[in-house]
Amino acid sequence: MHEVRDDRAVAGTLPPRTSAALPSRRARLRYRVVLASLIVLAAGFAFGLLAWDNPMPIGTDGFWRIAEMRVTSVIVMAVVAVCQAVATVSFQTVTNNRIITPSIMGFESLYTAVQTSAVYFLGIAGIIALQGVPQFVLQVALMVGFSLLLYGWLLSGRYGNLPVMLLIGIVIGGGLGSVSAFMQRLLSPSEFDVLSARLFGNVSNADPAYLPVAIPLCVLAAGALWLRARKLNVLALGRDVSMSMGLSHRSELMQVLFLVSILMAVSTALVGPMVFLGFLVATLAYQAADTYDHRRILPVAVLLAFVVLSGAYFIMRHVFYAEGVVSIIIELIGGSVFLFVILRKGRL
Repeated sequence: MHEVRDDRAVAGTLPPRTSAALPSRRARLRYRVVLASLIVLAAGFAFGLLAWDNPMPIGTDGFWRIAEMRVTSVIVMAVVAVCQAVATVSFQTVTNNRIITPSIMGFESLYTAVQTSAVYFLGIAGIIALQGVPQFVLQVALMVGFSLLLYGWLLSGRYGNLPVMLLIGIVIGGGLGSVSAFMQRLLSPSEFDVLSARLFGNVSNADPAYLPVAIPLCVLAAGALWLRARKLNVLALGRDVSMSMGLSHRSELMQVLFLVSILMAVSTALVGPMVFLGFLVATLAYQAADTYDHRRILPVAVLLAFVVLSGAYFIMRHVFYAEGVVSIIIELIGGSVFLFVILRKGRL
């Protein structure tokens, strides 16, 4: 904590000025209450998903046997929550923009193009062939390779800069989306139905066989970004300030974007596109944590993402019996928040 005292503060007329992440006792108490509330909600929804409608008495062997069959969905939600929350907060920090998300780089469009191409060229047999761990690893490698190519080309060149990279990412994503839409128009109705089910983000799309690959990648990438939390605090000040403080801006930017691309590739290849989930939880996390410190923002964002996902699935599955529309509702709410923030800020 670095305190700057003045005469009025010494005299007791003003509180001491400080650069601490949580500058007052009230801020620290508020943060702890928010964190504890999110932990309780996350644990409650996770237990509800495991125990609700479980016909066996709690604590018996039969109860745990049925709970084990449902635990895969909870693990998938946790992986997606970590990937989307950490990737979005880190991406918004290095781009100095709280409106855009990593989806702008075309991850979802590339996923859609790969799935559509498989059905277009191989038929329904293509979707069946594109299953299993090799397919998952190939899809993650394609997305990460695509990102590295884009970052390496656009950030290492003489005239390379972040705005140009984002603009080209939008153009490439739009191009891939147009090619996918063209191929989808030529599919038969049965092929289109099978493809549509794969193009909506859904926890049930995840194969448990993917988890031994997805979990280590998620832990390693999210852990590396967590360890860089102090550098993210500096990067958030902008390129010129971070360089004046001795940080190698381009090197740090490339490393953060590489880790973000791994997290987004894992999430998209695991459950499909979820465009606005990361934006929704990152926006809520900034308000809930009310600090600049990424060591405190990231845990709040991850817990919020898990609460939103597990809460939505619990309510839609057990109250409205409409599990399949969960991702649509999350995208609708996230899109509405996005428009609200855009209109409120009046700029991108």
